[in-house]
Amino acid sequence: MSESPPADSEPARRVLITGLSSYWGGRLAQALEAFGEIEAIVGVDSKDPTRELERTEFVKVSNQHGLIQRIVRAARIDTVIDTRLVVDSSTTPRRETHENNVIGTMNILAACAGDDSPVRKFIFKSSAHVYGCEQDDPAFFTESMGRNTRPSTAIERDAVEAEASVVDFAVKQPNVTVTVLRCSSVLGPDVRTSFSRMFALPFVPMVLGFDPRCQFVHEDDVVHALEHAAVNHTPGVYNVAGDGVLALSEVIGLLGKRPAPVLPPWGTGALSGPLRTLGIRIPDEMLNQLRFGRGLDNRRYKASGFEYGYTSRETVTAFAEHLRLHPIIRGVEQTYTYEGEVERFLRRSPLTRPPDAAPEERSGTEAEPFGI
Repeated sequence: MSESPPADSEPARRVLITGLSSYWGGRLAQALEAFGEIEAIVGVDSKDPTRELERTEFVKVSNQHGLIQRIVRAARIDTVIDTRLVVDSSTTPRRETHENNVIGTMNILAACAGDDSPVRKFIFKSSAHVYGCEQDDPAFFTESMGRNTRPSTAIERDAVEAEASVVDFAVKQPNVTVTVLRCSSVLGPDVRTSFSRMFALPFVPMVLGFDPRCQFVHEDDVVHALEHAAVNHTPGVYNVAGDGVLALSEVIGLLGKRPAPVLPPWGTGALSGPLRTLGIRIPDEMLNQLRFGRGLDNRRYKASGFEYGYTSRETVTAFAEHLRLHPIIRGVEQTYTYEGEVERFLRRSPLTRPPDAAPEERSGTEAEPFGI
């Protein structure tokens, strides 16, 4: 992937976020709304948003490149941030996952391509699954390293294929700054992952005879990493992972849990089926992590000016605190439900302006019409 800066490379001004209904899309939109230099934010998805947004314009649309292309051009989008990649096979049916990860990525890239496209920056939230997880892997993967074996799981194949499409796009569109963020395993109070579900169990399953190294990145740091790419010039591929690694047994101790070395060292997939009856769902792409672990070298993104808020250890201890408090605060948590008609009224009706405001001042930011 070329890393020479385009002559007209600038911070994001008009941003389109794909996957707005996903955890990452919603969190990122909320974060970018605080940046005054970003004048417009558009979120697209086939499902309604799951987070309350103030000035992000939502367009309900599938991943069809023709429709997204019209939005990109009509809204004069200069920055596209693709947050849709599904990295946990336990959350989405396989066919839908492949359609989203591989076909969807190609469609988004096609919508951004062309000599007449206003897009000058493309940011892709990827996954450490591109590296795989094998016995003879290096202690820490750098961005220049490839995987030692062919992808062994469907999610890994998806991540590799999706990234290949992004790299091909970067070669064919040299006027676009392309950033790929390969995120390590994520933990946090809000995001739901296979690791967070497993760590919430009273006994944490382990593979007999293995105590793999674990590296985590806090959910807030992932959002800040996406922000950093949006407002800075960061062409190329970057690992996103907290400093340091921990043995799985150490993680379990920090969480105040007990290990349960019940999985056989080989043929683990055969036993993971019966575990599902106990509420333990271990996705295929996670099995080798429970054997061998994986580490990412995070120095390159830090060299670009990015600062992490949490180390791997601090991420685990923060999650432990969340597990301790969750039973207490669970009863007062409030969920957000998107109501399109209400949102349009609050944003655009002159009746919703503050009592002392001038007639043209309104409580919401009214975006220019897209003309689609």
